[in-house]
Amino acid sequence: MSIVYDIVGGALRSIGALASGESPTASAAQDALTTLNDLIELFATESLLIYAQQEIIHPLTGGQYIYTIGPNGNTGAVFTGSVSGNVLTVTDLISGSISVGQILTNSNVVGTLSIASLGSGIGGSTSGALGTYYLNTTANLGSQSFISNPPRPVRINSAFVRVLNSITGMLDFPVALISCGDYQKIGIKSMPGPWPRACYYEPSEPLGVLHYWQNPSQGEMHLFCDIVFSRFNTIQDVVQFPPGYKLMLQWGLAELLLPEYGKNDQVIVELVTKNASKFKGQIKAANRKPQAIQRLDPAIVTGNPQDAGWILSGGFGG
Repeated sequence: MSIVYDIVGGALRSIGALASGESPTASAAQDALTTLNDLIELFATESLLIYAQQEIIHPLTGGQYIYTIGPNGNTGAVFTGSVSGNVLTVTDLISGSISVGQILTNSNVVGTLSIASLGSGIGGSTSGALGTYYLNTTANLGSQSFISNPPRPVRINSAFVRVLNSITGMLDFPVALISCGDYQKIGIKSMPGPWPRACYYEPSEPLGVLHYWQNPSQGEMHLFCDIVFSRFNTIQDVVQFPPGYKLMLQWGLAELLLPEYGKNDQVIVELVTKNASKFKGQIKAANRKPQAIQRLDPAIVTGNPQDAGWILSGGFGG
């Protein structure tokens, strides 16, 4: 767990704007917090800085093939629940689906309150959605109605649709992600079908738009997107990062604050720039995924393993 105050204070000490043990003024801390929030929004555009994917779940309405996603979009949920500390307890799901990453709103919620991880509740639109979830920060709210919506995704990496079958129960079918150009080539965009086979994601602002084809009669969509950092509300927010992220944010913030504080000592500038690059590079290396093995059709491969590994040896020795 980290307090945002520690990141802000550490960044200001790193550039020499604060002495050891000195605290920032309220105005300096607020200015640095604004810059930090801008930095985490920028980091959301770099896929190798994203430490996890979030699964966005939403039910499909028969005959509807266009949905909005983001604050006040139509891919969220309405439920009854309560919050104690960083634990949300859902007791009644009124509509929609619950998933990790959703941001909770009602007249009593102050700042950004979002679902950080599963507890006994497993999300979705069935009775399994009832139970507990862990939140990004703490609050104390008695039983009441909440609206929850996923943040607008920067990108969607993969998707599948889940349908119910009377014989086998749940079945999952992959959904292809297509470009705007491919979507434009579809002649009958409202053509009905049992469930979507393709999705074009339009990352517009403030709401993204999901265009499904075919026009579904049933199903529950599961979209896998890069997780988006939530903006910090105050410097006293308590947040949880994977190992290394606190230092990356601290030194990245320090680099952005250098010109604002007029720091031009070359020793400090070089140290801050070097560490900002170093820690960002380490996070990217940790998040880098191994390249997928290319599988080849057995009809064109004989005497070698059915993948592209033979390229490394020129086809010999196997």
